[in-house]
Amino acid sequence: MGKELTVKKALNNNVVIAKDPVLDEVVLIGKGIGFNRKKGDTISLSDAEKTFALIDKKEMEQYQTLISHQDPALIEFLNDIIFYIESQMDHPLNEHIHVALTDHLSFAIKRADSKIQFNNPFLFEIKSLYPKEYQVAQEIVIKINHKLGIQFSEGETGFIALHIHSAITDRRVRDLNRHHRLIALMVELIEENLGVKINKGDVNYNRLLQHLHRAIDRINQDSRLGKEDNLKKVLKMTYPTCYNLAWKLVKVMQKQLNKPVNESEVLYLTIHLQRLTNKI
Repeated sequence: MGKELTVKKALNNNVVIAKDPVLDEVVLIGKGIGFNRKKGDTISLSDAEKTFALIDKKEMEQYQTLISHQDPALIEFLNDIIFYIESQMDHPLNEHIHVALTDHLSFAIKRADSKIQFNNPFLFEIKSLYPKEYQVAQEIVIKINHKLGIQFSEGETGFIALHIHSAITDRRVRDLNRHHRLIALMVELIEENLGVKINKGDVNYNRLLQHLHRAIDRINQDSRLGKEDNLKKVLKMTYPTCYNLAWKLVKVMQKQLNKPVNESEVLYLTIHLQRLTNKI
């Protein structure tokens, strides 16, 4: 016998909000778990296939509103998709995925029915930076196609991958999009200052993307690369164009992220820029 909880509300046949003495409100998911359940009934935790707590009251309200306005069969399918993501990523997902991805997919399914597709300006970056998430997103798109007969675009696959990455790293999608915009701005600056057009399929562009992404992460986490005074002198003298451009990019990062950037980032960025100019 599992831990006994009190039913607060059955959202549909498969989703119940229950009262937990420690966590306050918890969401219980399981086939038929909400059937004939009324407020005040006792329910065993072991009856649920999945349990999660939305600590944020606003998120809990959003989730309840979302579930009550959707077809229960669709919610059951979307819950299965979230369980599938967890099994494939071998990583616990932040609980906000139940709100964010359920909302996103239910809206995307409606849009696809109406033949409305959104452009994804960061598709290449998402595929490059989050390959595992993108692969799982592709599998989800196939599942949706088999189940609902809906064909999602590549851009939509990218949005799903972004939600998966958000749940793994516990970072909001809007913050990830902000970082992609910052990367796009820096790539524009590089092309402008070096007078080149970078081929997005090039392996060095891929490396540059990875480096810029890691640099943003390091800045956000206040972690530093090693101090390299000798390297600084050599790079400044040998590659002045790339060195000056690296400083420009670092100033852009400082401004956009509103955080100080360690000088060593300039050096490593100079090396990446020089490698890029050699290949071009």
